[in-house]
Amino acid sequence: MKHIFLLLLFFFCINTARAQEVVVGTLSDTIPVDENWIPKEIEGAHYQIEPDLYFTYQKPKFWDLINKAPRNALNTLKDFVSKPYYPYGIAALGATAALIPADPWLIRESRSLGESMGLNEAHTYKKLGFLKIVPADVNSALYFIGNGTTFILISGGLATYGLITDDYRAKSTAMQLIESILITGVFVQPLKRLTGRESPFITAENGNWHSSWTFAPSFAAYQKHTSNYDAMPSGHLTTAMAAVTVLAENYKDYKWIKPVSYTALALMSFEMMQSKVHWASDYPIALFMGYLIGKNIAKSRIETSDYRVKTAQKYHWNLSSSTAWDGTPLYGVALSF
Repeated sequence: MKHIFLLLLFFFCINTARAQEVVVGTLSDTIPVDENWIPKEIEGAHYQIEPDLYFTYQKPKFWDLINKAPRNALNTLKDFVSKPYYPYGIAALGATAALIPADPWLIRESRSLGESMGLNEAHTYKKLGFLKIVPADVNSALYFIGNGTTFILISGGLATYGLITDDYRAKSTAMQLIESILITGVFVQPLKRLTGRESPFITAENGNWHSSWTFAPSFAAYQKHTSNYDAMPSGHLTTAMAAVTVLAENYKDYKWIKPVSYTALALMSFEMMQSKVHWASDYPIALFMGYLIGKNIAKSRIETSDYRVKTAQKYHWNLSSSTAWDGTPLYGVALSF
């Protein structure tokens, strides 16, 4: 079972975050901004992120959600093959290919561990008003992390705080979260409909070991038997990764956001395997897409005044292979800095 955690750790170590982060003591919005560091021509609300790093936000407008979304989607598409990010894309594709042979074994071991922890396969929710959004058990709560409703609620909280305090950053981030959900759908749905991969529980019901793939199933078939075709990539993980990246990019001075969020994403990923909703190989591409979506959305809203010393970024590849107890070959790609 230890291999499950090693492989899950591997997904999240395909370092979709930028490598050289300067870790300095947390600086909150209440710290006075040193106006001498900010170019006088930059208007808007200024936030000191680090001693030599400032973010500036223009007054958020509702129409930014519509005006900026098409360009951010296009920039995300370009970044898939751009020089700074293509190594991560190659790593995501390599990880996907390496994990497919091990998928059945990982699902079986995940379910075994889930049973030992008292987790169910089914997801159950109770009503809150007219919405059925209150998880009835732990595994349902973990699965709900990647539901768009989770980030709509977070967006609502930020918007409320921003309106009460006139905080441009909070209001802007609230709209960015909504945009991330919309753009995620634009990228994920076409891929799901093209790959046509069935979910693990369908594979199990059919008495098979490996999943079936139906390239570009008909619209009617997809709508009628969605679970037969919509496993890859994981929409929950793409949505969550995009939203987490938006939060982390806008609130870089809150150092706890990344470790807490990535831990939540890892737990959700395990839950979706133990409940037979997703295969492990549905995850690498979802992480890569989600990161680029969130990164581009945040970049379109933040004006940066950066006076930190720049260092060259270097990365190294490391290929590895092993064999599971039942003879299944496992392959790994590590990208380190």
